[in-house]
Amino acid sequence: MTIAVRPIVQAWITLRADDPEAVSAALVARSAPGIGRGLVALERRRLIEIAGTPREDEQVAALLHGSTQFYNPHKEHCAVGPGGGPDAARSVQAVVWERGGERRAAAERWWRHETGEDVEVREAVVWSARFDAGVDGATAMRELVELRDSRHGLLCNPWSQQSRISPQAPPWIAAAGGDR
Repeated sequence: MTIAVRPIVQAWITLRADDPEAVSAALVARSAPGIGRGLVALERRRLIEIAGTPREDEQVAALLHGSTQFYNPHKEHCAVGPGGGPDAARSVQAVVWERGGERRAAAERWWRHETGEDVEVREAVVWSARFDAGVDGATAMRELVELRDSRHGLLCNPWSQQSRISPQAPPWIAAAGGDR
C-alpha cells in the first residue's frame, strides 16, 4: 500500500503577548524617512514548514502541541494550516530566513523518533504589513524589507538572510540557493 505524501504542512507560531520585535520595527519604520511610508500595522510570526508527511493538519497539530521542539506553548500559540494568518488577505507578506540555516535538523530527528517518518522541517519569520489605501503594498513592503543602507530597509539583512515578498502557494521557504 502506498501512502500519499502531502507537499507541505505549514505551522504558524505567534506570541501570546505583544511582540516587542514587531513593535520596535514598526516604530523604527515609521520614524525613518522612506521605509515606513503609509505603514498602518506590522506583525511578525514564525513559520514552520514540514515536507514529507502524509498526516492531515489535525494530526500534525497534535504532534506539535505535544512537544516543545517547535514552539513554547506557555508563551506562543500554534495554528496549523495553509495561508498566512487571519489578516493575510488584507496584508502584504514577506518571508525572511537565514541563508543556509532554514533547516531544523533537531526537529527532523524528533519527528523521525516520534513518527518513523523522514521529513524536512524549515523555519522562517513572516512579516505582515498593512499600508494606507493608495500605497502600492508590494513596493512599500520591498522598501521595508530589503536592507540597502542605514536609510533603506529594515527586516532582512541581505548578507546573511534571504527573503520573498508575497508568496502565493507553499513552500514559502525556499531551499538553500532560493531567491532573495
